Order: sequence, then structure tokens, then C-alpha cells
Amino acid sequence: MSLHGKRKEIYKYEAPWTVYAMNWSVRPDKRFRLALGSFVEEYNNKVQLVGLDEESSEFICRNTFDHPYPTTKLMWIPDTKGVYPDLLATSGDYLRVWRVGETETRLECLLNNNKNSDFCAPLTSFDWNEVDPYLLGTSSIDTTCTIWGLETGQVLGRVNLVSGHVKTQLIAHDKEVMGGFDCLHCIFLKHRAGGGRDMFASVGADGSVRMFDLRHLEHSTIIYEDPQHHPLLRLCWNKQDPNYLATMAMDGMEVVILDVRVPCTPVARLNNHRACVNGIAWAPHSSCHICTAADDHQALIWDIQQMPRAIEDPILAYTAEGEINNVQWASTQPDWIAICYNNCLEILRV
Repeated sequence: MSLHGKRKEIYKYEAPWTVYAMNWSVRPDKRFRLALGSFVEEYNNKVQLVGLDEESSEFICRNTFDHPYPTTKLMWIPDTKGVYPDLLATSGDYLRVWRVGETETRLECLLNNNKNSDFCAPLTSFDWNEVDPYLLGTSSIDTTCTIWGLETGQVLGRVNLVSGHVKTQLIAHDKEVMGGFDCLHCIFLKHRAGGGRDMFASVGADGSVRMFDLRHLEHSTIIYEDPQHHPLLRLCWNKQDPNYLATMAMDGMEVVILDVRVPCTPVARLNNHRACVNGIAWAPHSSCHICTAADDHQALIWDIQQMPRAIEDPILAYTAEGEINNVQWASTQPDWIAICYNNCLEILRV
């Protein structure tokens, strides 16, 4: 491929605004395509779809569309075979699903579970189920996680076009979250044999990591509680070994690795960052590699193979020109990581 022939290690794109949310497309025919969300502190925000032009080795903006408020997260449909419509979901005031065309992107559906009030509790995060792409889970500052069923072509009485309905809503955490982007984070357990469709977990402002089973929602399992009850911001499952997950506390400089078989006791702490950690990304192809990114401008890759022995230092480090606020490891191209800082997106060969 021409891109690899040129052996360029870093590609950079400058957006017209601060970049926060970011996600790689997984479609086989869109290898170097990413979606970027603006972070502008006003109602009018944007989402850009950018792709790497392999002849010029430059990123090109393929599409820009308006988005109300900044996107707290955006995610392409987990469709590695390209058999589903080309969909992109975004969270903010609501969960929106967009259909991406060659020249334009149009809103396919808007999922709102707060029908009886003018007030909508902003969504802090969401996740798209890889086992069943018709399931999405959202988390909100009102302390709830909602599991949505997304049925193409069926009108179920709530939303037309790609219609969505609430499968389940539950009070996931017992402390309200009044700010911050990811103060409640809901994510599906991806690959557990037999349970990947029904298992999901969340973190919240009460400092706990909780695991749920859609078939038995009357109780949850607390996997970990922060000793100081600091709010936990993000949660990230190991892509290859579903026993491991990573989390981090608000304003924390370390990432905690947990083993769900040994609740409440971290199996590793990654603490080389010198400012608060903003992003975590497990390697898609390896159970023992993870990337962390922080306000100290650094993206660090760790090998955690020697757990439970202490992990002293990362195996790779990259210093960006600004505070890194997001990191994403390309699931279909494991030798590429994307980071964003200020108004810049960079993809790095690792």
C-alpha cells in the first residue's frame, strides 16, 4: 500500500476548533477515516469526517455537519464487514444516529428517553454493542444508564426512520453528577463468551465500577470502589481478555487496572503521568498493551504482561504539542493510534 511505502510515522490534521470527541471508522473500505467533534462552549458545534488521502499523505475533510452542544462521545457502528448502513452515533443532549453518505450526513434518529419533561439530562457517554449492533447503551448525568434497541425500518411508536426504543433504564449509581464530560460512563462487555451481548458496566461519581447483566437488572456487582470516593471518569474493557478493565479518577494522574475475578483490588497502577489522565485505549490485538494520555502532553504505551508485579515504566512514549484530551487505538489497524490536543488530530504509527 502506498501509505506504508512512504513509511511516514505521523500524520497531522488541524481542525478549525478545539477537538474533543474522536473515533476511528472500522469499515474495511474506510481505513483511515475518523470522526471529530468540536468543543466550543456554546450551542452551535460541529462534527467533521476526515480521511487520509494516500496520494498526498494529507488529511482531507470529507464532510462537516452541525451538532447541538459539544459531542461528549462519537462512535461509528462496529461493523468490520461493511454490511450495515454507514452509521455514526453521537451523544450530547441526546443520542443521535447519523447516516453518512458520500456528500452529506443526515440525522437518522434522535433517541430521547425523557419524554415528560422539557429538561434533558445530558448524556456523558455511550457505547455500541459489538456483538449486537442493534443495542446501544447511554449514560447520563441523571445517574441512569439506558439500553436502547435500534431497529432499522420498524416504527415502534417512539422515533421514526431508524427507530429507537428504550430496552431498559436503571439507576446505575447513587450520586448525581453535575458536571464533567464522562462522569458516568457506560460500556458493554465486548467478548465474554455467551455474555457479550448482555453484560455491561459503568463508572460514576460515587467512585464505583459496577457490572450489570441485562437479564438480571435487579442487582449489580461492584468491581471496584475508589478509596477516597473520587468520581471515576472513564472505563475501558480489555479488547482481548474480558477479565481486565481500566479506569481512572477525576483529576487523577494514574490509571488503575482491575481484574473482575478479584474485585476491589487493583492488579496494576500505571502512574508515570505528571498531570491528570484524560484517555485510555487498550490495544485491539493484544491483551497486555494499553495506551494512556494526559494533560502532561504525553501518550504512553504500557506492557502489563508482568502483572501483578508492579509496572514501573511505559515501553513507548510520545510527547505532543499540547494537553492530550483523547486517545483512540484503531481496532482494524492495530499499528495506528490517534490522539487529539488543542485543535489538532494526529495519528501515530506504533
